[in-house]
Amino acid sequence: MAERLNGYRILILETREEAQFSKLLAEQGAEVVQCPMFTIQDAPDPAPVEAWIRRTIDKPLDDLVLMTGEGLRRIMKLARARGLDGAFVASLAGSRKFTRGPKPGKALREVGLEAQQTTGKPTTEGVMEMLGKLDLKGRRLGLQLYPDKDHGALIGALAAQGAEVDAVLPYAYDSKAADANIVTAIDDMAAGRIDAVALTNLGQVRRLIEAAKAHGSEAKLRAGFDRTLIASVGPAVSGELAANGLRTDVSPADEAYFMRPLISAMAAALAEKLPRQGR
Repeated sequence: MAERLNGYRILILETREEAQFSKLLAEQGAEVVQCPMFTIQDAPDPAPVEAWIRRTIDKPLDDLVLMTGEGLRRIMKLARARGLDGAFVASLAGSRKFTRGPKPGKALREVGLEAQQTTGKPTTEGVMEMLGKLDLKGRRLGLQLYPDKDHGALIGALAAQGAEVDAVLPYAYDSKAADANIVTAIDDMAAGRIDAVALTNLGQVRRLIEAAKAHGSEAKLRAGFDRTLIASVGPAVSGELAANGLRTDVSPADEAYFMRPLISAMAAALAEKLPRQGR
């Protein structure tokens, strides 16, 4: 797969793992155009997060559901700042730990813990399907949430199964600072200066459309998508694209919803669609 992306300009909208994704693309010869979509910040008010940590220590959870790796890392950051990290990790040792996809599992391993079960698909629906098969009646279940998502259906489903849900939202997004970058990226796509856009979470689709509307660039965004290969990492992103009347051109094969398979899918599609050229 060495340098299969030579001569192609790939737009990435990643934030949390931008450096890793950019490196993988560059290894394949791509010219990477980076567009941060938002910055991630600690929760504006740390008190509820600290209180959640202390409750978990005082009365260990029966089950812990992690929706993102970022969430656990932010919780650990606050726990360390309060001198609670050792007690917090120890309190989780006896809990059943469930993750939405592999990224939260990686964050668990960073603190010496392992997930007992991971969703087949890294979506909220995947979490509901996984936990729906379990008996949660009377169990204390810690649920780590992430911003810009209505988690009511998930919380309701867990409560309906009899779980005592204790949710925590440990970080927030700040999107306004990135609007200028997004408008520039839209201009580049509309002008044909981008060969492919790689979308790795559904929030990126929402942010593109939100920023385009705010700056009067929605028509230009759709024109840009018309002439740019749209690569989606998986069903959550593709579903969000479809909900907004947008297509998915390529997605990883065999339900391998990760960066390397996404890159392979892009390389194959670009080789078929566009001549290899320096831009």
